[in-house]
Amino acid sequence: MNITVQIPTALRRHTGGTAKVTCAATNLNELFSTLDDKFPDLKPHLRDESGQVRRFLNIYVNEEDIRFLGGPSYAFQDGDEVLLVPSIAGGC
Repeated sequence: MNITVQIPTALRRHTGGTAKVTCAATNLNELFSTLDDKFPDLKPHLRDESGQVRRFLNIYVNEEDIRFLGGPSYAFQDGDEVLLVPSIAGGC
């Protein structure tokens, strides 16, 4: 089973410019562990100090918010496309 993870431009500086990763993770925890191993600098941008998904990180599976698919317990299916989207704020 393979899933594809799209890394947005805002996070690519932590992945050495890698835009896409293919892996065999079956759930969000396994996915984050795989990404932690491949890209240690990315880890603090995905999870907080207690290991929970960062509050301002949105995760989509096949363009659907993972929160509506069961959250972190969602079981990935072969061919799923995962998109990590950090909320970015700014202004004066």
